[in-house]
Amino acid sequence: MTIPSKLFLSDLLKHNVRCDKGIDHGPGVSPWMHPPVHRILGWVSRPSSLRLKREVWRLDQLKGINDQEVYVKGASSNSDEQTLERFPTLMNANVYNRNGQKLGLIADFVFDVKTGKIQYYLVSRSNPLIPGTSRWRLLISQISDKQPGSISCEIDSFEDLVIQKASLKEEFLNKSRKLKAQFQDFSYGASDRLEGWIDDQISDNQVNSDDDFNQYERKPDLHDDWIDNLDIDSSEEFNTMNKRKRKTSLNNERDLDPWI
Repeated sequence: MTIPSKLFLSDLLKHNVRCDKGIDHGPGVSPWMHPPVHRILGWVSRPSSLRLKREVWRLDQLKGINDQEVYVKGASSNSDEQTLERFPTLMNANVYNRNGQKLGLIADFVFDVKTGKIQYYLVSRSNPLIPGTSRWRLLISQISDKQPGSISCEIDSFEDLVIQKASLKEEFLNKSRKLKAQFQDFSYGASDRLEGWIDDQISDNQVNSDDDFNQYERKPDLHDDWIDNLDIDSSEEFNTMNKRKRKTSLNNERDLDPWI
C-alpha cells in the first residue's frame, strides 16, 4: 500500500482511521496545524459520536491509504473537543484582499506527506460544506499576514487566483465572460473594418469630387466662347438690321415729303 507524495486535507479527513491492531478509530474531523510556518503536524479522529473523546495522530504515523481508510502505526494521544478547539488553525479562516474586503473562507489545502509542508490553500467563496462550491488556489507567497481566524492576501479578487474546481454556476459565468470578450473583440474588429471602409469611400469620393470640380472649371471656357461668338453674331446682325431700318425709314420719309 502506497502513500501519495502530496495529499488534500479533505482526502485525509474523509477516511476512517485504522491502526495496526485492526481497531477502527473513527473518521478524521480536523487537522493539527502549526500556522506560523504553514505546516500540518497531524490530524484528529473521533472514535464515537456519543462521546467527547478525540484521538490525535502524528503525521509520521500515517502508513497507508486506500479508498475508505487510512492506516496508522502506533498509539494515539487522547484529548477532548474543548481542548482541541483552542489549537491554532487556519481552517475556515476568513480571507481578505489587500483592501480589507472579505473574499471567502479557507476550505482545504494540499500538503507534502513527508514533511507536512503546506503547498497551497483552497479558498471557497461561500460555506465550504455546501456541495459543489468552487475552489480557488491561494499560494503561500500571496499571503501577507495571518491572524487567528483571518488571512490577509495581496490580491484584489478571485480573478487573481487560479481556479482549482469550478461549480456549475462558476463554469457558466466563466463561459459567459469568455463569450462576452469574444463578442467585444469581434465588434471591435468589425468596427475597425467599417471605419476603414468608410475612410476609403470618403477618399474615393473626394478624388471623384476633385475631378468633377476640375471638369466643371474647364466647362465655363467653352461656354464663354459660345457666348462670345453668339454676342459677336448677334451684334453684327443687330447693326445690319439697324442699317436696313434707317434706309427704309429714309425712303419712306422721302416718299411722304411733298416738297421733294
